Amino acid sequence: MPAEQPKERADAARNRRAILDATRALLDEHGAEAITMDRVAAAAGVGKGTIFHRFGNRAGLLHEMIAAPAETLMAAITTGPPPLGPGAPAGERLLAFFDAMTSIVADNVELMVAYRTVDPHPRTAEFHATWDAHITALVREARPDLDAEVTGRLLLSGLGSDMASGMVRAGEVERLRTAVRELVESVLRGPA
Repeated sequence: MPAEQPKERADAARNRRAILDATRALLDEHGAEAITMDRVAAAAGVGKGTIFHRFGNRAGLLHEMIAAPAETLMAAITTGPPPLGPGAPAGERLLAFFDAMTSIVADNVELMVAYRTVDPHPRTAEFHATWDAHITALVREARPDLDAEVTGRLLLSGLGSDMASGMVRAGEVERLRTAVRELVESVLRGPA
């Protein structure tokens, strides 16, 4: 029987929430460059040591923030309702995945820009492996004539690019979403 996780103290939970909320507010208001431990501590009303104790460093704090939407998407593709989750045709699931991923990029652009400046957290590889396996399986099912692994990685790499971040920052989220959808649809259609 697995050991129970110790319950988080109320003050620790409040501090954790204050730190995450302050980091989000700084990202939203001032962008990725605003995320320093001093600024986050001041905005959260906690000591810098509290942040280091809880998250280890700036990379740990940013990882905690990026893990939430990644874990939500991981759950949606494995156990959620179709078309994102199982039960829909591969093409529909692929389109739903890229729409969801585009939303994550759009909703978290400053966080993602900041996250690119730190050493990857060990779970980053887990997230990327999940996306890679999911996309590869769907491309392979929808288009068995393609190199599904390379095609999937090429499709996903566009959303992690400076161009995608720049489009979101410039307010061109729908243009990005439309272009990603058209790109995925063109892969699904195949040659004319």
